[in-house]
Amino acid sequence: MSAPETERQAPLPVAEGIPPHVIVLMGVSGSGKTSVAEGLHNLLGWPYQEGDNLHPQANVDKMAAGIPLTDEDRLPWLALCHAWIVERLADGGGGILTCSALKHSYRDILRQGAGRVTFIYLDVPKSLLETRLARRQGHYMPPTLLPSQLAALEVPTPDEHALTVECEGPPAEVIARVLTEIRYHLDRRPFS
Repeated sequence: MSAPETERQAPLPVAEGIPPHVIVLMGVSGSGKTSVAEGLHNLLGWPYQEGDNLHPQANVDKMAAGIPLTDEDRLPWLALCHAWIVERLADGGGGILTCSALKHSYRDILRQGAGRVTFIYLDVPKSLLETRLARRQGHYMPPTLLPSQLAALEVPTPDEHALTVECEGPPAEVIARVLTEIRYHLDRRPFS
C-alpha cells in the first residue's frame, strides 16, 4: 500500500491547461484506482491520498474478515475523505483521492460544499476485476467482497457530471484516457 498521502511535486508540461482541483478516482476494488492515482500524481504533481488508508481500523478488520461494510460503517470514512478534499481545495492546490464512492449518496457527502471536484468512475468488466483481485497480494480486502461491492455500486448518473473511463489496457493508456477526459470535461464545463 502507498503512504497515507504523497507530497506535492512540480507538475510536468502535460498538466498545462488543467487547473488545480480535486480528482476523485472511484470504482470497486480492483478497478485500478491506485495505479491511476500514482500516474496522475507523477504527471500533475498534485498530492494524492489513498482512501483505503483513511478507513477506521474497525472497517479494515471487518473487510479483512470478509464482512461487507454497511452505510453506517462507511460514514466516518467518508467524513475523513471529505475533510481531505476540503483541505486540498482550501490550500488552493490540486489533489487526487482514491475512494470507491460506490453510491450517489456517498458522492454527495464527498462533494458537499466543494465545487471543484471531478469524479472519475473507472469502469472495468467483472471478469477483469476478478482476475486482478485474484492476483493482488497484501490488501486487506478479499476478492470474496467483490460481489457485494458490485451490488452496492450506483454508476454515476448524468446529473452528477462524473466522467466514466474504461479501464482495460495498460495503466499508461488508462491514465492518458483519464487526462483526455478531464481536459474535455473542463473545456466544456470550466470551474467558475
